[in-house]
Amino acid sequence: MCVMPQVLFQLSDQVFDPARLRQEMLAASSGAYVSFEGWVRDNHAGRAVTSLSYHAHPLLALSEGERVMQDALCRFTVNDARCVHRVGALQLSELAVWVGVSAGHRDAAFAATRYIIDEIKARVPIWKHEHYVAGAPLWLHQNPASS
Repeated sequence: MCVMPQVLFQLSDQVFDPARLRQEMLAASSGAYVSFEGWVRDNHAGRAVTSLSYHAHPLLALSEGERVMQDALCRFTVNDARCVHRVGALQLSELAVWVGVSAGHRDAAFAATRYIIDEIKARVPIWKHEHYVAGAPLWLHQNPASS
């Protein structure tokens, strides 16, 4: 059984600083650091997007998010992994989700980062409410196949 040293998955209703999070992950045993940033884009499925909001079931999202992080720590040879997902209203180009992984080697860091974002999108109860230039807004559950 792998043991998590701290909270590794967070929900945030405020803008956060990925550079500060990266700094917290620095360790002499890490030779690699990989991060992923997901931003709000201006289109989805051929429709012009004006803004969106993320909504989560907080207790379930935090619990399942921690399970994803635990799975990643157990599956890959990494030193640290963190994820922060925004909730609330976001504008175009805002940071919506961040994943950071440090490891002794780059292969594990890349693999764990990809695993974490895909599993967060597939397993964690977070829903996106997209607002469009034309037409009614839509509720979307995150899907690992969508980018």
